[in-house]
Amino acid sequence: MMNIEASTAAAARPNSRLRQLYHTMRRIRTFEERVGELFVRGQSAGSMLHLSIGEESAAAGTCLAMRDGDTFTTHHRGHGIFLARGADPARMMAEIGGKEAGYCHGKGGSMHIADMGLGHLGANAIVGGGIPAVVGAALAIRHHKKPNVSVAFFGDGATGQGILYESMNMAALWRLPCVFVCINNQYGMGTRIDQATANTSLHERALAFGLAAETVDGLDVEAVADAAERLVNGARNGQPAFLVIDCYRFYGHARKDKSPYRDAAEEETGRQKDPVLHARRALLDSGLAEAGELDALDAEIDREMDATIDFTVGQAEPPLSSMFRDVYAPDEPEPEPVRTRIDRVLASD
Repeated sequence: MMNIEASTAAAARPNSRLRQLYHTMRRIRTFEERVGELFVRGQSAGSMLHLSIGEESAAAGTCLAMRDGDTFTTHHRGHGIFLARGADPARMMAEIGGKEAGYCHGKGGSMHIADMGLGHLGANAIVGGGIPAVVGAALAIRHHKKPNVSVAFFGDGATGQGILYESMNMAALWRLPCVFVCINNQYGMGTRIDQATANTSLHERALAFGLAAETVDGLDVEAVADAAERLVNGARNGQPAFLVIDCYRFYGHARKDKSPYRDAAEEETGRQKDPVLHARRALLDSGLAEAGELDALDAEIDREMDATIDFTVGQAEPPLSSMFRDVYAPDEPEPEPVRTRIDRVLASD
């Protein structure tokens, strides 16, 4: 059963942003479904994909509070966050497919997408790996007296990493304009959160460092947006913050993980906490949209995301000559490839 109280509250909000948030979440959901399809077709680069299905409200709600010039890092489940910050889904899919037309010319793949133009300082496959970069970015923002913030997105598994606590301490000590966003999908790989920590009120850890901190139910994307707006605006004014968004990871840790550590009853219950379906119902209940309108919107998004696969399949892979591009400074001579060096040595004998 859906959370009726949450649904009623969402439907009753005046000046609702729910239609915009629904649109963002629906695009994320559909994009992730197409990413899974690309993998099944054997056309994705690498062997690992981590989908954020079930976590769409975290990306849509938090990113709504962000502005041009804000920066962020993501974890290995960050496709939806980048999409919510304005990324081109065709270029994203091309990157996941290892194609030259991708954001990182096909060399980053699913877990290492970055784009400085949109403020994306990089996704990171290391648990908690992107968090300290946000502290550095926030220090730079303060130094240059800009009205921006830097946001670190990570999963609940990162709360077991020492770098998070060092980063929170530094952010609080120096009152940096940064926000730590923990997307608590209840599992760190195959370990449920209550089997990893005695106190699952994760935001309380941040309070101890002097950060503003809240936990919000990710079922309600407007509640996420409200909490994110409060904390992000506070961070712009020198009060760093920590936001926990509780949600449920619909599928396994990675695309090949069939989550044998969860029984069918748990998964069925967890997937009823569907923020996309919840938002759709709230739109209909509140009279903010009609079923036909939303069906047409969904169909338009389906076509948009279908086109990302067609685009990706038609693109070329990066040439071997681009191996060192973006690795060394533009004026730095590229190292000699091993094969070229061997051929040169053999030719000189």
